[in-house]
Amino acid sequence: MSDAPLMPKATAVWLIENTGLTFDQIADFCRLHPLEVKGIADGDVAQGIKGLDPVASGQLTRDEIEKGEADGKYRLKISQSSTGIPVAKSRRGPRYTPVSRRQDRPDAIFWLLRYHPELSDAQIIKLVGTTKPTIQSIRDRTHWNSQQIKTVDPVTLGLCSQLDLDLAVQKAASRMSRATGEAPKTLLPASQTTTAAPQPPAEPARPEPAATEPEYDPDQVLARLQALRREPEEGEDKPD
Repeated sequence: MSDAPLMPKATAVWLIENTGLTFDQIADFCRLHPLEVKGIADGDVAQGIKGLDPVASGQLTRDEIEKGEADGKYRLKISQSSTGIPVAKSRRGPRYTPVSRRQDRPDAIFWLLRYHPELSDAQIIKLVGTTKPTIQSIRDRTHWNSQQIKTVDPVTLGLCSQLDLDLAVQKAASRMSRATGEAPKTLLPASQTTTAAPQPPAEPARPEPAATEPEYDPDQVLARLQALRREPEEGEDKPD
């Protein structure tokens, strides 16, 4: 059996008190252990639990009970409701903030008001789980602890995720762009923020050193100078 009755222990109490079904049949119908059903019958388990009539609640029929009483091996079948009950969609309320983090909310609200004034009060409420009067008091500096409030990133405080903050900022930017007619200012894509750093300009090529001058033999240079300064021979004019 795939389905179990509502309040199985209370249903087992009623079946034990009002029917002749075996412990195994009741345990199988209520999805309990046979020893647990025996403990309920002995008064050791489920003390103080009031029995729930499965026939009145539409989970079991009298015919099924009579079949089970007539045959101890028969397994009861739960009655399926002919009317489908729509499942109510849960509406997402304000974000729950742990008690240990609630004293940090004014700092996070002050940070959002300063660095993202485009965010609406409803977005701030959803991000950090606060109330509109609190936001207004921090904005007007009328909060009872205004002197101690400082700007702290709510992501750092663990009040919201970076993804939720980015999505809220993008929605606020789109809303402002529709109101003003300007292009929305969104966050830079990761392809631009993760590009490699620009390389420094290459150093200009150094000019090649000029060819070295020829080496001279000191002895040859000295001999040449002496030859130029030697005394003139006979018949030659002396230099002035």
